[in-house]
Amino acid sequence: MTTETREFQAETRQVLRLVIHSLYSHKEIFLRELISNASDACEKLRFEALARPELLGGDTLRIELIPDAAGGTLTIKDNGIGMSRDEVIENLGTIARSGTKKFLEALSGNEAKDTQLIGQFGVGFYSAFIVAERVGVLTKRTDSEGVRWDSDGEGAYEIQPHHKADRGTEVILHLRAEDKEFLQPERLRHLVQKYSDHLGLPIVLIHDGKEETLNQARAFWTRPKSELKDEDYQAFYKHFTHDWEEARAWAHHKVEGNLEYTSLLYLPKRAPLDLFEREPEHGVQLYVKRVFIMDKAAELMPPWLRFMRGLVDSADLPLNVSRELLQNNRTVEKIRAALVKRSLDLLDDLAANKPEEYAEFWKTFGTVLKEGVIDDEGHKERIARLLRFQSTEGDGMTSLADYVARMKPEQKAIYFLTADTAAAARNSPHLEGFRAKGYEVLLLTDRVDEWLTSHLHEFDGKKLESVASAAADVESVIDTPEKAAAESAYKDMLPRLQTVLAGKIASAKLSGRLTESPACLVAGEHGISLRMSRILKQAGQKDPFGMLPILELNPQHPLVQRLKDAADDGAFSDLTHLLHDQAVLAEGGQLEDPASFVKQVNRLLLEGLGAKPKIILG
Repeated sequence: MTTETREFQAETRQVLRLVIHSLYSHKEIFLRELISNASDACEKLRFEALARPELLGGDTLRIELIPDAAGGTLTIKDNGIGMSRDEVIENLGTIARSGTKKFLEALSGNEAKDTQLIGQFGVGFYSAFIVAERVGVLTKRTDSEGVRWDSDGEGAYEIQPHHKADRGTEVILHLRAEDKEFLQPERLRHLVQKYSDHLGLPIVLIHDGKEETLNQARAFWTRPKSELKDEDYQAFYKHFTHDWEEARAWAHHKVEGNLEYTSLLYLPKRAPLDLFEREPEHGVQLYVKRVFIMDKAAELMPPWLRFMRGLVDSADLPLNVSRELLQNNRTVEKIRAALVKRSLDLLDDLAANKPEEYAEFWKTFGTVLKEGVIDDEGHKERIARLLRFQSTEGDGMTSLADYVARMKPEQKAIYFLTADTAAAARNSPHLEGFRAKGYEVLLLTDRVDEWLTSHLHEFDGKKLESVASAAADVESVIDTPEKAAAESAYKDMLPRLQTVLAGKIASAKLSGRLTESPACLVAGEHGISLRMSRILKQAGQKDPFGMLPILELNPQHPLVQRLKDAADDGAFSDLTHLLHDQAVLAEGGQLEDPASFVKQVNRLLLEGLGAKPKIILG
């Protein structure tokens, strides 16, 4: 036999160190992880046996725990799919997952926080090294020769052929002296009942020449809800997702009649690393008659509910169902519609009965749920009731329904402002007139909000209007008596200003919304917001309408009055550009020529101090 020594992949060594040291106080989870791996191996064999029944050969799939007190070893054995030599190298020597880099980048260096993150990531096989000073693996696929893998978890591993005769995998843990407690039958019995009682295949303890089945060996979701406790659901959730934390809520349903299936949906507390990928690594699993068919069955749940975890076990789909067959399948469409409804029911219940829990959910997953307003016209109104926003009315979050309940009698629209941050929104000049009138404004700071507001035009019969729009109905609610008189006073100045800013603005007008700031930029009635224009530009796309903004001026502001009275063309041009650039900055934009803006500001400051600008500015 030829023994080959190979180095662990660099990322694997790093994860191994983190697992061993960060999870040292949670040693017992190694058994849960290794039993889960063994269960997965059995499910994979069951699936492959659908097309090739000879692979199963009439065997009863099971997992064995074999403690050897004399040898100081604990063996976790299964008669599942087994691994070939290449699969051993891929699965045990590397971490070939797209999320690995994100996982490592997310580590903070804070042991408590990193422990939670590692647990959520799923430590799997590597948890064996928490309690073992050396780990051996014997494995064999039906159509391959046996393989032996050995490592102390430091920097390398050995791999060689092995004469193993039976199909499956044996993980042999050479336990550290301080961890021999995991050889005690009572300890193993307790851990299986705590973590793995829900598995649908027997977990058998072999000791003193006896065999003892430790679990119910029945698929968790097939058990009656009446016999399941909260801790049972939480234990299954942790096994199912490898999450370190418990689930926030869940929904378990069995449907009988023309359509027959069971669904078990969970709402996690913590976001996965791939949350903002439209095709994440996780999703709702599909079973057919308790046989695992596929992970991440995208056809069962829309992308805007991709934070949901769970499974569906159908009795109406064929066992050889493929992703192609799932598409445009009426049974799948009905199941998907039901899962969406149950997910929203779960969120409705959380929002109504546990508002603090819902606030935590929103903080974690709210941005993703907003996508539903854009993607799903049929559920748009229902999702809208679940939305939460910051507002000028306090520092907390508010729903649209609560906003409408607080609207002033004469107010006709729901007003909102989009900005990059809450601070930028609260200090925006667009709010000045609305604040003076006592009108509440929603502050929208997620990038997706720009698309959200372009799809959600009204709520509860009230239109949604941007305070940064030049629409007549928005402007009219903050009109002032002084504005009409000012129109005459400024009628000659506005065309002059438009000439100076040609190519930068579409037009200039006097504003009724400004009370403190001298000027602001607004989007045209049918144009996109200035923030949306910046987002498109950052993404390498053009404004589809190509409309320039409108510059609004506060006729009561001293700088604007000074601009009106400026006879010198140079001074008028400088002050015009200064006001425009200030408005750009207030919108969160970037100046084309920051140096000129600084010179203009300095010149204005020096003039106010009575100094001569030419001495300083040359």
